[in-house]
Amino acid sequence: MTLSRLVATGFGLGFLRPAPGTWGSAGALAAGLAIDHVFGFWVLVAATLIAVLAGFWACARELRDHPGADPSEIVIDEIAGQWLALLFPAFAFWRMGLTDWAWVAYPGWVAAFVFFRLFDIWKPWLVGRADRRGDPAGVMLDDLWAGLFAGIAVIVAAGVAHGVLM
Repeated sequence: MTLSRLVATGFGLGFLRPAPGTWGSAGALAAGLAIDHVFGFWVLVAATLIAVLAGFWACARELRDHPGADPSEIVIDEIAGQWLALLFPAFAFWRMGLTDWAWVAYPGWVAAFVFFRLFDIWKPWLVGRADRRGDPAGVMLDDLWAGLFAGIAVIVAAGVAHGVLM
């Protein structure tokens, strides 16, 4: 297996069935929480940036001879998008000085997962537009938009839940 294939499939997560995108997101969530817990918020930021860059590279390599393809086993886009969504609650807790937030503040990461999957499947507005590009960049961009929207939704939901946005 080539390095680009290994990265594109999320080190094999993309071969899990059914719903490889959900498996990719779940694996990304577990890895992201572990990264934040062990190494801290800024390493999660760096890992997210690396996943984004590696994802664009791997998708370009894997899909160069397959125009318009978005094979279900390619899940690096879900990993990058899920980590982007996870950065929002991770940042909020980092700002408050809570380094072990994932184990006590589960609604934040559960919401990041649920909102990300919702936007990734539903594909509203910019998510759908990126998905319709039909090129390797579109494979990554739709999940990055979904991750951004999910992160914003997490913060809005937290504001409503805590009475800040009432």
